Amino acid sequence: MSFQKLHFTKKEKTELINKSKTLVDNIKMRRTVRDFSDELIPLEAVENAVRAAVLAPSGANKEPWTFAVVTDKNIKKEIRKAAEKEEKEFYTHRATREWLEDLNPFKTDWHKPFLETAPCLIVIFKQIYEIEEASKRKNYYVNESVGIASGFLLMALHQIGLATLTHTPSPMGFLEKILKRPKNERAFLLIPVGYPHKEAEVPVLKKKPFSEACVFV
Repeated sequence: MSFQKLHFTKKEKTELINKSKTLVDNIKMRRTVRDFSDELIPLEAVENAVRAAVLAPSGANKEPWTFAVVTDKNIKKEIRKAAEKEEKEFYTHRATREWLEDLNPFKTDWHKPFLETAPCLIVIFKQIYEIEEASKRKNYYVNESVGIASGFLLMALHQIGLATLTHTPSPMGFLEKILKRPKNERAFLLIPVGYPHKEAEVPVLKKKPFSEACVFV
């Protein structure tokens, strides 16, 4: 492995602080959306967001991920049908009473129309091991690496002006089958992407005080 000089531009204190405040203000505007418009979005913009995501750091630079971008209406319909089957089982049998009580304020149920309405779905798969010349090679910190890349993607999509939803129907094995992924891949996250419906509403959330979320030692 070769190395090269790091290209890094140091910012002055005032600029650094101002940029950090702007970033926080921007992130405050991001909300999870469940009501999407069916208006088409530029796929080149989505592609560039994924390009940003795959630049995320990963254990030993293994990059243990695959991003599947789904726009085909028939495939989205198939995904919705399979997801709702699992979600119905969750809401009626798998979830504990406590879990359902925590979900009640959000008014969610097993119906997931956004899986068809949103013009684009991005399914993130984690590669639990690497296949090289018909042999298995270990990947390191897979969940952590794919989680970081997912965060990069969510922020990139928000920055370019698109709405998202982090959806995790459980179990998600149907995604591997529908999208015909190899045996070393497991579905990690399903993200509908698009513009919010003009009548979309989001819950009023109260975040915990920053002093409870962060400590300086």
